[in-house]
Amino acid sequence: MAGREDRVARLADAAVELLAEGGMRALTHRAVDARAGVPTGTTSAYLRTRAALIEAVVQRLADLDRADLAVRDLPTGASPPEPGPPLDAEDLDRLATGVGALLDRWLTTGRTRSLARYACLLEAVHRPELRPVLAHGTGLRVQARDLLARAGAADPRRQGDQLVAFVDGLLFDRLVGAGTLSAPASGTPESRADLTAAVRALLRAFTGR
Repeated sequence: MAGREDRVARLADAAVELLAEGGMRALTHRAVDARAGVPTGTTSAYLRTRAALIEAVVQRLADLDRADLAVRDLPTGASPPEPGPPLDAEDLDRLATGVGALLDRWLTTGRTRSLARYACLLEAVHRPELRPVLAHGTGLRVQARDLLARAGAADPRRQGDQLVAFVDGLLFDRLVGAGTLSAPASGTPESRADLTAAVRALLRAFTGR
């Protein structure tokens, strides 16, 4: 089983590169074979249909995102068994700093993955079953709601959803270039500070802290 999982992950990583470079039109079984450096027919043997290939990519993107979130001590999408301790202003500062650093990484070393994710999100418009996995699912929203409740937000359920949407919007804005004329260059301390400030401002507006 581990061998199959490793091979599918390798194929999915090759597919991610193709999606980032050429969008959905670039994603074919033969193209994935070539990019992964495997014999022709390998991708179709493991992922028989185009739908299966896309689903494998979506799952791979979600798995990698969760790994990043876990490493940076950010919400991972697993519902907490019970509310955690109250959060103070310093906790929210650390949260904003972590989110800012993560976003900057997804704009630089993780840019290929981010581009592929948005290509798949467009596909998910026509395939709703992909959305919960690709858009970080409901779990991350649950975590955001929990964090805001612990920080004293007035409406943590609604504001938690808005926080996730805001962070995703920041990433998209910088990724497609809409905000790059005025924003610092990605991969710099200034970029991380700017992203952190944006997230912190929203947390402050929600919590008064």
